[in-house]
Formats: sequence, C-alpha cells, structure tokens
Amino acid sequence: MAICLAALCAGSVNAQNPKLPKKVENVTILDLNGDPASLPYWGEKNLMIFYIDPDKHKQNQNFTDEMEANHKAEGENLYGFGIMNLKDAPMVPNSVARSMAKKRTEKNGATVLADQNLEVAKAWGLGDCNNMFVLLVVTKEGELVYCKKGELSRADIDDFYKFIEKYK
Repeated sequence: MAICLAALCAGSVNAQNPKLPKKVENVTILDLNGDPASLPYWGEKNLMIFYIDPDKHKQNQNFTDEMEANHKAEGENLYGFGIMNLKDAPMVPNSVARSMAKKRTEKNGATVLADQNLEVAKAWGLGDCNNMFVLLVVTKEGELVYCKKGELSRADIDDFYKFIEKYK
C-alpha cells in the first residue's frame, strides 16, 4: 500500500477532537478528476485517512516519509489514503491542488480524494481542521476510533504505530 501525501497527524485525542469511538458514515466527495467518489474500501477494510489542508501539506513531512519508507502502518486489513481539505485552502485553486496531487499519485500510486466543502469534517463532527493535518482511523464497521490534529512529536508517532497494530 502506498502511503503518501506530504503530511500527517497522529497521537492521542485532545479537546478539539470528537469523542471516540463514534459511528460515522461514508461520504461522497470528489476524485482528482472532480467526479463524485465515495471513500475506498468502506466496510471492507480499516481506513487510515490523512485529511490534509493543502496550506500545511508539509506538516509532519518526516513522519510521512518514515511511513512510506518503512511500511510501519501497512497490513492486509488496513488501507491508507489522503483527502485534501480544499475548503480551508482558499488561496490554492482547487484545480491546481488536484493537478499537483495527480502528479504525486502517478509517482507513488497513492489514492487521494478532494473535499471541497468540508463534507468529511461536517459529517464526522471533526471541528476545525483549518491549517491542520488530521490523521483518522475508521474501522471497517464504520467507527471513527482515532483522530489527531497538528504537529507530531516523536512520542505521538511511536504511540500511533502501537495504536495501529490492531487494525492492520
């Protein structure tokens, strides 16, 4: 599984995050061509989702690189992909963000979708995701069990690797 995107978030839940676990529903957002798309493998695999504001795409770059290089969060029951939070990046035209993501996914084979209107954040009660990269884990039963926003410490990263083990 190719884990990509330039930045991620992980760690423990804090006050700005939803109370977990919580039941969530699949949402329809857009693929990189601008066509409606549902979240891949919904109900089939556990999902590790990187919900990223393009304004902060380099946040947690070291963590992202480490995950890609070492495959620490890969498993047959886990599917990782990215969602660009385009609504919170008004200075980046949607077409430009999608084009940049297409170029990156051609190189690494990752799946990236686009959320133009905060559909994921609203539907799942994520609160403010502006200028943050959010790491989410949703079980195949549709439970949001993990949500972390912002910059990661080494302890956050290590805790995330331990957490994700049971979902691989």
